[in-house]
Amino acid sequence: MSEPNESNGFQAAHAELLLDSYRQLTGRNLLPPGHSPEAAAHDLYFAQFVVLSHDTAADPVFTYANLAAQKLFAMHWQEIVGLHSRFSAEPLVREDRQRLLEQVTSQGYMDDYCGVRIASTGKRFEISKATVWNLTSRSGEWMGQAATFAEWRDLE
Repeated sequence: MSEPNESNGFQAAHAELLLDSYRQLTGRNLLPPGHSPEAAAHDLYFAQFVVLSHDTAADPVFTYANLAAQKLFAMHWQEIVGLHSRFSAEPLVREDRQRLLEQVTSQGYMDDYCGVRIASTGKRFEISKATVWNLTSRSGEWMGQAATFAEWRDLE
């Protein structure tokens, strides 16, 4: 998937999957409703909160990272999209992260998640009040999982 930009509608189809799945599972809107798919995709990409998604592989890879996520993890689109999502956590907390993902798979979503993550620079940070949810197409096909959060603190 290429980086969201004007020429590809800011990846409107994937943004719609993110937004629809979030609304369907949580009953809340990630963005104010009423925008065209392209405008919503633009707003999601440039949002001040982090949004990430990964696929359904046994060792999932990131499929989306908005600009806030790219900045926080200190990676450009080309570096983060395609990266195994387990590498966003330190080796010692990867088992906890895996348990979280399994819980989300069975429950649909989880609110108020907290955990330590690591940027490509080695900088550690703690995320809080994160929502993690399953991505499901309109036909009911499981497409992966996503996370959003707006609160984190550096641990250095």
